[in-house]
Amino acid sequence: MNDIPASFCSVLLIDDEAMAEDLIGYRLSQQADIRLRYDARAELAVKLCCETAASVVLVDLRMPGPDGFDVIRLLRAAPETEHVPVILLSSEDDADTKARAFALGANDYLVKWPEARELEARIRYHSAAYQARRQRDAAFLELREREAELRASQAALHQSQKMEAIGQLTGGIAHDFNNVLQVIGGNLQLVKMIGGVNPQGLARVDNALNGVERGARLAAHLLAFARRQPLQAAVVALAPLLANMDDMLRRVLGAQAQVLTDLAPQLWHTEVDVGQLNNVILNLAINARDAMHGDGTLTIRARNVAAGAPLPDNQGPCGCDYVLIEIADTGAGMPPEVLQRAFEPFFTTKPTGQGTGLGLSMAYGFVKQSGGEIALRSEVGHGTCVQIYLPRSHGTPAGTVPDTAVPLRGGAETILVVEDEEDVRAATADLLAALGYDVLSSVDGEQAARLIEDGAHIDLLFTDVVMPGRVSSLALSELVKRKLPQAQILFTSGYAEGVLAHDGKLPPGVNLLPKPYSAETLSARIRHLLGQRAASTAA
Repeated sequence: MNDIPASFCSVLLIDDEAMAEDLIGYRLSQQADIRLRYDARAELAVKLCCETAASVVLVDLRMPGPDGFDVIRLLRAAPETEHVPVILLSSEDDADTKARAFALGANDYLVKWPEARELEARIRYHSAAYQARRQRDAAFLELREREAELRASQAALHQSQKMEAIGQLTGGIAHDFNNVLQVIGGNLQLVKMIGGVNPQGLARVDNALNGVERGARLAAHLLAFARRQPLQAAVVALAPLLANMDDMLRRVLGAQAQVLTDLAPQLWHTEVDVGQLNNVILNLAINARDAMHGDGTLTIRARNVAAGAPLPDNQGPCGCDYVLIEIADTGAGMPPEVLQRAFEPFFTTKPTGQGTGLGLSMAYGFVKQSGGEIALRSEVGHGTCVQIYLPRSHGTPAGTVPDTAVPLRGGAETILVVEDEEDVRAATADLLAALGYDVLSSVDGEQAARLIEDGAHIDLLFTDVVMPGRVSSLALSELVKRKLPQAQILFTSGYAEGVLAHDGKLPPGVNLLPKPYSAETLSARIRHLLGQRAASTAA
């Protein structure tokens, strides 16, 4: 029923005699806040009541066809009129008739024809009571809705705090784990470089290095969830990027699955780490393949979402423009209790040995670190849809530079290695020395700063990001820039805390080599940076 002002009385009169309108309406028509509607069709009582937004119904008891008792039954049976006050008008001043009327739900009983002032007073009383009830019900409904919203917000906050706590824990573990892997990998690579190992021994070394590589991928997934991975973000055009993944996804899903791509025209650009985004979509496709058992449809959709549009999971409106990527499958779907924990690291419903439980957690961390939002929609038997919101970028996409394999090679330059972990420092220094470099080493930034202040000449500073002491790695790098402007600086870390900007992206000019790194990767990065120095000096 329509809303009506709290002080306004809308009266519906149902009577088979038209003269009733004249008898009742004369007095009521002189009141500006009372509106009277007359109708003889008792069978349409509910419809008429709704049309007029009646706050009081006056109905005659004795009528051909449906009588006053029937009208009361009709009104009380309909949810939209069950509480509208009904005043029964009758020429019978009979106790049994009155009792029956009240038993059916009448609010009042008047013997025809009541004195005008009394009728007006009763109409006003019942109308005010009805409208007060409606206001009370509306207030209770609003209260329940706000309580539900509060519970949802508290649940979302609790989940966010839990994910943040888990992220801090996993980030710290991954940092230490990467240092351990660097010690193992560095020494194994030294063994290979030194030589003198028989073929069987080399095979064992290579097998161990493969294990280090697997551990590094596991740590990278943990760092992605913890939002501690360094992102090499660049402005990209999403439409060609997503379209070019079609062939790769078909190979991942298998011949029986179908891949559909639905990209809106004129997709906005976004600033994102392309390699990490590819990994996220690949992991989601693998999850979809497992959920569909290799037979189903994977749909990749992308569209623009303007600022102000609603975000998923009751997060409110968008504060900026986003590009939305949806990866939807036709798999088994998730029950609510699984959906609630789906982003937690190591949580998986797959059998042992068929998944690490890090695919969705990595996606969660990557999207959050990229400044976006991620949400899951899933229902048992109706598949799963992952929604990724990435902020719009107004920049121009840059051309991509293909990776080229660089052979292992060294040089004669001087490199200062700064690392507080003794085993890591020793393994790295020995590795660089084996490549022919003149190596200096320091246990922390303070010791390294004294070397620079005392006049030590270096060509490259290779420093860990997170170190104890009063001189941070960033402060040390600034000192090197002042004292030795031609020297190159290369950071390394088990995770990128401290060297990254607040949004998790490497500032321009900052070079970071994540741990664990191989001898080939380390030598290539060092030669690249020293080559840049030589080119700038020659210019």
